[in-house]
Amino acid sequence: MRVTLQAVLIGRVAPLGEKGAASAIAKTPVEGPVAVGPLGLAGDEQADRRFHGGPEKAVHHYALDHATAWRSELPGLPDLLEQPGAFGENFSSHGLTEACVCVGDLWRVGSTLLQVSQARQPCFKLNLRFSVPDMARRVQASGRTGWYYRVIETGVVAAGDALDLVERPHPDWPLSRLLHHFYVERLDASALREIAGLATLTESWRALAARRLASGAVEDWRRRLGEEG
Repeated sequence: MRVTLQAVLIGRVAPLGEKGAASAIAKTPVEGPVAVGPLGLAGDEQADRRFHGGPEKAVHHYALDHATAWRSELPGLPDLLEQPGAFGENFSSHGLTEACVCVGDLWRVGSTLLQVSQARQPCFKLNLRFSVPDMARRVQASGRTGWYYRVIETGVVAAGDALDLVERPHPDWPLSRLLHHFYVERLDASALREIAGLATLTESWRALAARRLASGAVEDWRRRLGEEG
């Protein structure tokens, strides 16, 4: 499977929304090669490293394929959808979506080797980014979340580089299935046991599946989605 990067993007921390929340969600395309280290792209920033960035969320990828659906569902969205970077991603491309990307996939991109670590858990800053009060929940419910890579081999990437699939250790676990069991069939014990055992899935996601199995309850998402107070 081969796909081409449409854009490589980075962002700086800046005020977002009426209250000026610190965020680097507004990312812009970079021309030429960009170095990729263990924590992501050179020059890319994160406002709150408790929830963004780090080795397990070093690079965020979002499918430009989803723009048509968003325009159809929310015709009043700002012009952000007309170019890459609307969802704060580092990589934008056509041809890869959550339905055909699997947990643990290894991708050769430029001179780097990247591994799919988890899907995105959307947060309230998407509400501010799009000026839509429930945008984070809409992204979560749609399954059009994007995904993250951990960096296995550092190197450089650039727009126009091919993404070549090197290895697929969990072909039965496309991200669409993972998201379905996190946000739709949330207490399917059999699926949760499998998720907890996916060695290449980010540890926090495996631990979350294990907690649901043990408690028989789903965690509260309201704060993350910006639905409290």
